[in-house]
Amino acid sequence: MTDLLAALLLGILEGLTEFLPVSSTGHLLIAQHWLGERSDFFNIIIQAGAILATTLVFRKRIWELATGWGDPETRDYAFKLATAFLVTAAVGLPVRLAGWELPETVTPIAWALIIGGVWMLVAEHFAEKRGDVATITWKVAILVGLAQVVAGVFPGTSRSAAAIFMAMLAGTSRRSSAAEFVFLVGIPTMFAASGYAFLELVKDDALGSENWGEVALAFAAATATGFVVVKWLLGFIKAHRFTGFAIYRIVLGALLLLLMPVGS
Repeated sequence: MTDLLAALLLGILEGLTEFLPVSSTGHLLIAQHWLGERSDFFNIIIQAGAILATTLVFRKRIWELATGWGDPETRDYAFKLATAFLVTAAVGLPVRLAGWELPETVTPIAWALIIGGVWMLVAEHFAEKRGDVATITWKVAILVGLAQVVAGVFPGTSRSAAAIFMAMLAGTSRRSSAAEFVFLVGIPTMFAASGYAFLELVKDDALGSENWGEVALAFAAATATGFVVVKWLLGFIKAHRFTGFAIYRIVLGALLLLLMPVGS
């Protein structure tokens, strides 16, 4: 397989898995076992492509939030988004600087997949008992921010899964409302995290020699695929549970523990 095709496949995989509650980290780990490992810079760039896709999907909503400060409801929602982001930054940055993060290797990712799948089933079960609640409370905003930190510490957790199901447990039982809030707060969060990681690489002179054609192709693939996936997911969860994703996570985690070499 050529390096160009491998880059294309990795970009598509990033777009497919970044915002589904299945862990993009786990899937990229598996894929790079066969397609070849890529630099941290490459992984940052394809993640940025997925974030750009979400920005494009929510462009109208973002514009509404940016220009609708005269509306109390819009202003309140924007402040809650800002709160979730600031909580993630205030807690997550010291955690990162302290080096509190599990390695991106098979065993911790596999267990995160399994535990996350069980967490999804439990959260959705209890959320349904609350009825159809679409409101985003301050409690939800703060806990979503903390959930994003947890996802950063435990690779394989899935940022979207951790945050969506935290929102559902905290009171926003309507799946589409919880997902929209998480996706919106994920835009500044992930751009900031990617930017910080990029600056770390620059500081350490670790950018290396990149094939810019492969990087550009993977970025475009991640953006295009991510756009389609987010649009599809937002429609899907209006009428369907997350059960299938939870079972998939549990099965994948178990297979990783059984089949992948430890330490890979």
